[in-house]
Amino acid sequence: MKIIKDTKNELEIEITGETHTLCNALRRTLMEDKDVVSAAYLIDHPIVGEPKLYIKAKNPRKSLKKAAETLKKQCNEFKGFIESSKK
Repeated sequence: MKIIKDTKNELEIEITGETHTLCNALRRTLMEDKDVVSAAYLIDHPIVGEPKLYIKAKNPRKSLKKAAETLKKQCNEFKGFIESSKK
């Protein structure tokens, strides 16, 4: 991960090695946060481009951390559901 812009209300990061899957999930989760004004991502080139995630919020770092924790929790719940359905 590489920080491109980091101000009081804006954060832009490059997420190396990721795709639309993670970026869109983060964007969707960020937009559920009442403190987030906007969240978007861009991949300049579909084959070689690295995604850049942009967040405008009251505290963008805090909102990103909260979104990541929410996604982790949801993934663990889904994993538990899948594992329990195999039994």
